[in-house]
Amino acid sequence: MINILKQGNIVIPLYLMQHLKELKINLDEFVFLMYLYNIGEEFTFDPEKISHSLNISLEDVMNYISLLTEKNFIKLKTLKNEKDTLEEKISLEGFYKKISLIISEEVNQNDASSSNIFEIVEKEFGRTLSPIEYEIMKAWVENGFTDEVMKEAVKEATYNGVSNLRYIDKILYEWEKKGIKTVEDIEKNRQKHKERKSEEDPIDVFDYDWFEEDDNDE
Repeated sequence: MINILKQGNIVIPLYLMQHLKELKINLDEFVFLMYLYNIGEEFTFDPEKISHSLNISLEDVMNYISLLTEKNFIKLKTLKNEKDTLEEKISLEGFYKKISLIISEEVNQNDASSSNIFEIVEKEFGRTLSPIEYEIMKAWVENGFTDEVMKEAVKEATYNGVSNLRYIDKILYEWEKKGIKTVEDIEKNRQKHKERKSEEDPIDVFDYDWFEEDDNDE
């Protein structure tokens, strides 16, 4: 497995490497898990392809699959494909949940009074967030965005039917560029925009594009 890392065939986010101890798996298991992570969230289980890609035996492949399943990092699902035949797929949902717990604990340690913005976003999106999405949100906290402001950005996105973390990220940094730092600042900016549109183009307070607004209108 060390040779696989040296060959650069697997991309491992530095953040995940830093939390190897918390994940409670050894390096070989971690590298194998990262191979699955690089493929995607859910995919068809093909032991021979994995064996060939990692240059390990089929026996080793099945052993890693068994170990990671027992530790609730992955799960094998039997599903029907488009040809109406059964096939096994690997789900990484357990891995994502473990990472989310680690990140949530870090955020809570940084701010004991902080509500769980991660849970709020997952509830709004109706799905488990990926490790990369958690890293994006962790950066919001580290850059000083308050829970209240982050919640307003989430509300803005979901009201407009956008379940995309990059969209929320853009909203937050547009607000930062305009000097908007509190919920009161957000409301004032919305009210100014609403007044400008007023009679001939009445719109809901949320229903406008933050990114089209004139940067000089502060």
